Amino acid sequence: MGLRDLDPLVHAPVRLAIMSSLVPVEALEFTTLRDQIGTSDGNLATHLGKLEKAGYISVRKRFVGRKPNTLYSLTTAGRAAFDRHLAALEALLKPTRGR
Repeated sequence: MGLRDLDPLVHAPVRLAIMSSLVPVEALEFTTLRDQIGTSDGNLATHLGKLEKAGYISVRKRFVGRKPNTLYSLTTAGRAAFDRHLAALEALLKPTRGR
């Protein structure tokens, strides 16, 4: 594994943060993701849209009382892409023997 194995869709900082936040949970609300990552609504929405279009995340819209609520979760393909990306990063970060 090497540099070419990094997934450019996952590697962007905000998208990497989104996927990292979704790995340990079933789903997160938009506002929770926004607050965890520390980005603007518009920036987060743009990156979520790219991940959704790629099939890496799923979106579920509902109402809580009268307020709209949007939940995001990793798909099976998204989890696999994240795992591959993480493996590629780990391979790049391992120190070279004999140096």
